[in-house]
Amino acid sequence: MMKQMNDYAVRKEQTCRENDRISPRLFEEYGVNLGLRDENGNGVLTGLTNISRIVSSKVENGQKVSSDGQLWYRGYRVEDLIHGLGEYEMGFEKIAYLLLMGEMPSLEEYREFYALIGQNRLLPSNFTRDVIMKKPGADIMNTMTRSILTLASYDEAPMDISISNCLRQCIQLIARFPTLATYSYNAYNYYVNQASMIIHIPDSSLSTAENLLRMLRPDCQYTKIEAKSLDTALILHMEHGGGNNSTFTTRVVTSSGSDTYSTIAAAMASLKGPKHGGANIKVMEMMADIRAHVRDYGDKEELSAYLSRILDGEAFDGKKLIYGMGHAVYTKSDPRERAFKHHVIQLAEEKGRQQDLLLYQNIEELAPELIARRRRVHKDVSPNVDFYSGFVYDMLGIPQELYTAIFAVARIVGWSAHRIEELICTDKIIRPAYMSVMEAKTDSM
Repeated sequence: MMKQMNDYAVRKEQTCRENDRISPRLFEEYGVNLGLRDENGNGVLTGLTNISRIVSSKVENGQKVSSDGQLWYRGYRVEDLIHGLGEYEMGFEKIAYLLLMGEMPSLEEYREFYALIGQNRLLPSNFTRDVIMKKPGADIMNTMTRSILTLASYDEAPMDISISNCLRQCIQLIARFPTLATYSYNAYNYYVNQASMIIHIPDSSLSTAENLLRMLRPDCQYTKIEAKSLDTALILHMEHGGGNNSTFTTRVVTSSGSDTYSTIAAAMASLKGPKHGGANIKVMEMMADIRAHVRDYGDKEELSAYLSRILDGEAFDGKKLIYGMGHAVYTKSDPRERAFKHHVIQLAEEKGRQQDLLLYQNIEELAPELIARRRRVHKDVSPNVDFYSGFVYDMLGIPQELYTAIFAVARIVGWSAHRIEELICTDKIIRPAYMSVMEAKTDSM
């Protein structure tokens, strides 16, 4: 039956291509902004938010010019938030409170929130056996999404979209995401990879980053630098404006009046797309290819020659891209990459990965000029946060199957904040217009 269905779909693909094609000329003629972006690549304004702000340019002498990127969470620059933490202080929970509630917690509020997160990390009774281990797979995001939808069955008020109930649900999901991610991987690793499986109960006294490392490792051990590096990565990935694909999905589904579990599941489906959450995996694949073809990481001439081959489509995947370089919004610099750099260097030293770090740093230096030479319109290019995040996950021994899932562990905070804001500020379903260019048929049926 499956082969018959596959054969039918293959035969009908060309029919769909012929009848669904719309001339690019029509998009221009009717002023349609593809991807909800204008001709300069800027996002079309579709809403307002008080949760975060992204800055990538400034006005000088009446002209818009590129500037070092800025990312603000609830009125605070993200770099200041990270620098304001102690040397080995875990900050994920504190900044999660900030994004959800709109203000910094007092010491008492922080302790209460931290304890609440810790108490809700456990999954419902038998959930791991009956849901996660029932049908594991290599796509951890799919396994997590199925689990998120199933959690609705364990909720006494799954369809209640009052602010207090949605806030309660969101906090529970934030707490449970590390458990869902690690257990989903452990089940896959056992059933598919036929490796040993050890399921660790989360420690309610530990932070999100510490629990992730603890539940992934058979011996539960990790260093302070490892935990701090992962905590910083989570903070930098937890929010990035309302216009990114998964957050916009969150607001669209929320606007329909749907429940929290369905909304977050939809956001997960968006994030798992390789154009969104899988960027750091592409960086890692590219770096493996470069290592296989460049003998001396310190030889900038040899490295430059191979990067040129990648940009000319003669090497790696033929897409003419150096992954991890450039961003849809930031130009001169990505503030998340700047804030992350210290931890990358520190972790590389602890792990003895200085040669790999040298390779990354040389690519960071060489790539912008090589890319600029091949562009008709000059635009500043700098490394984005994904350029280094995969390297950090690799140094932490985190399998690639979990990279996007860890992104979700962080971004669930931003999704939750935007869901609450959408419910409070807007009581109108998001419904943009599509113009029909269909031609009437004259032949009879």
